[in-house]
Amino acid sequence: MMNDEYTKDILKKIDFAYITANAARAKGYDPEETVNIPLTKDMAERVEGLVSVAAPQIMNNGLPQRIKEIEAIYGKLDWRVALKISLETTQQKFCKFETQREAIETGIRVGLAYLTLGVVASPLEGFVGIKLRKKKDGKEYFALMYSGPIRSAGGTAGAVSVIIADYIRKSLGYDTYDPTEKEIRRMVTELYDYHERVTNLQYLPSEKEIRFIVSNLSVQIDGDASEKIEVSNYKDIERIDTNRIRSGPCLVIGECIAQKAVKVWSQLKKWGNDFGLEHWDFLQEFVQLQKGGEFEVVVIQTQLVLPNLTLQE
Repeated sequence: MMNDEYTKDILKKIDFAYITANAARAKGYDPEETVNIPLTKDMAERVEGLVSVAAPQIMNNGLPQRIKEIEAIYGKLDWRVALKISLETTQQKFCKFETQREAIETGIRVGLAYLTLGVVASPLEGFVGIKLRKKKDGKEYFALMYSGPIRSAGGTAGAVSVIIADYIRKSLGYDTYDPTEKEIRRMVTELYDYHERVTNLQYLPSEKEIRFIVSNLSVQIDGDASEKIEVSNYKDIERIDTNRIRSGPCLVIGECIAQKAVKVWSQLKKWGNDFGLEHWDFLQEFVQLQKGGEFEVVVIQTQLVLPNLTLQE
């Protein structure tokens, strides 16, 4: 009883502080007319509040309530909750967006915010957005733009963000990525350049691993330039906008998808087909190759890196 009274007293004082702050801002001396830090009571509201920084129209339209309804089906923090709420956001069930691309980006951000409990910047700054690029036959596919802050999501959530985007892609009828040999080689070169010339990755995949992942992904992993230095080879590629090293793709391929493949596959093999994600079965072969030791040991800067050893979160 005493705890209930104590909590009510704290909430009463918080409400008074917000009322006072809003009254002060309403006088027009501050660039913002209202307090721009929303008060949230649980994780579902934190997701809404965080994503509203990029998409203000999502506020107060039923998103937290819907998250709780889906959690009642699958359980709290189940990846399927992130998939469902992401797609429904993209389908504009909570609010309208000016373009479909904005709807897609907001949907991905909602799913990633759910996975990261709404407490880190990765849904806003780690996942930058998408580009709709064309295949050789003219059909459009997703290019996911990532930057360095995706690291704050952790390897598992970073990997699942790619699955969320791919789930949306397939649900909306967009085509799959068709990597060229030069694009695959660029990703190999870039990961090794990033590791050797920028900062050591926690997990450096072998060339075979990188080639296998890029060849099998249905979306392109891309990002804006993060470093002043350029890649050592495979420059001026048509569907890659920069010759400079991009931290986002290096982190997503190396420390997310490759490093967390075992953990991701352990979930997808249970229910992936129910969500139309059977094309992610390539992770089974990837995991078998890792465990079988068929990848070469990589020696870089006198550090021995064993691709078949992964760190667990």
